[in-house]
Parts: sequence; structure tokens; C-alpha cells
Amino acid sequence: MNPHSVRRTLTLLAPLAVLAAAVAAGDRPTAVTGVALPEGYRDWTAVAPSYRTDRGHIRMMLANPTMTQAYRAGTLPFPDGSSIAKLVYQAAQTPEWDGALVPGEVVIVEIMIKDSRKYAEDGGWGFGRFGPDHRPVGDAELYRTCFPCHEANVVDHDYVFTRWAR
Repeated sequence: MNPHSVRRTLTLLAPLAVLAAAVAAGDRPTAVTGVALPEGYRDWTAVAPSYRTDRGHIRMMLANPTMTQAYRAGTLPFPDGSSIAKLVYQAAQTPEWDGALVPGEVVIVEIMIKDSRKYAEDGGWGFGRFGPDHRPVGDAELYRTCFPCHEANVVDHDYVFTRWAR
């Protein structure tokens, strides 16, 4: 391999090495809002699935133990420390059953975390978006659209769209 190829390869791999080292050290990638992808979020309790017809997305909402307890008790507003993860998949036709849709490719993972002091301007909620590779996505401009939508539609449910599926 010539020196130019080695230099180019190292330049391309350097950001991956930094990310891998950060994850190994326990640092979690963080969105511009300060929201990190929570450790172990895939083990949280399933709250409800949904299907977004305009995008063809299947979504699964998972709640951490604090939020799960509040959902089960019917507690609103949700207490600080509550967090919900939205796993967004492109819907795919299953070959086993005509007409049945299943989660296909991961599109994005979105996180809401309740911290009434840190996120007071946004109803107490912080928002984060992460790609399939768990890297944060979006700049500050994107996040300016999160709370206004929640505020306009679900102020009566502590700004959370998802209801507990019984």
C-alpha cells in the first residue's frame, strides 16, 4: 500500500476509532440538545406500536421504568427521569403472510427525556434523534420543530403522543 493510501485510510477510520473509544469508555453519543441515547433502552417496556401512513413507518415506543410506572398508575404529568424511546422502522411486506407488514430497515431512534429544570422551555422534555448507527442526527434547527408540534397536539397528555396500549 502506498503512503497516500495509508494516510487516506487512516483519515477515514479516525472518526470511527474516536466513536468506538467513546462508547467503550461509557460515553454515549449526544444530540445537540444534550440528550444522549440511553444505555439499555432496548430492554425498556413496550408501551404501544403505531403505524404512520404518510411515511410507511412502523414505530415501537418503549418506556424506561420511571415512565412505565407512571403509565401504569395513570400519573400525569410524568415525573422527572421519565424517558421514552421511539424505534422507527420502514414497514416491509412479510413473505410469510400476504398483507402483513413487519418492521424492516431501522430509520431512526428518537428519545424524549423528562427533566423539568434542564428543559423548562420545552415543557420539561428534551428531545434526541439518532440514526441506525446510533450517531446523533440533526442540527439545532431541526430540534426547534419538536416541542411546538407536541405543544400544539398533546399539551393535555404532558406533551407525549403515546398512550399506554392496554
